[in-house]
Amino acid sequence: MNDKLILHKDGVTMRIITGSAKGTKLKTPRSFDVRPTADRVKESIFNILGSVVLDADVLDLFAGTGNLGLEAVSRGAKSAIFVDNSPASIALIKENIIRTKSADRTHVYKSDALRYIDRAAQLGQNFDLIFCDPPYNKGLATAVVEKLDSRLLLRESGLLVIEHSRREAINDNFLT
Repeated sequence: MNDKLILHKDGVTMRIITGSAKGTKLKTPRSFDVRPTADRVKESIFNILGSVVLDADVLDLFAGTGNLGLEAVSRGAKSAIFVDNSPASIALIKENIIRTKSADRTHVYKSDALRYIDRAAQLGQNFDLIFCDPPYNKGLATAVVEKLDSRLLLRESGLLVIEHSRREAINDNFLT
């Protein structure tokens, strides 16, 4: 079976696709309040990113299961910070960090993403790669882009990967 996103009674089955944690099954939510990025989509994203991931400092906003950030760490990212507001998601991320044996390169914060961006800016943090997968159709995608632009968290050669609804337009005049 080519598609590794398999629905079953306990939720979704996801795996790390390649790298040091290749094949590791990630713990997934029992409900669909969290929308894990399907392995096919994740694989396409990382094929596009290519070597950008190597030695990158990664920020995973609205991290959910930590799927994207953990894939980046498995593929050679230097570090990953996971931010989510949900206690259930924080527990999933922590479990998945243990499963992928990546605790030495990861940090998890229970926080509102927009507040975390302000905090990171105050601490002088910046990132090579930022993943953002906010809840759809709530204006959060645009709010994050605007906040990132004003706080300069994305390094000059950095990349922002943002997943959003087709119905939610993003003002992409930011981050130029």
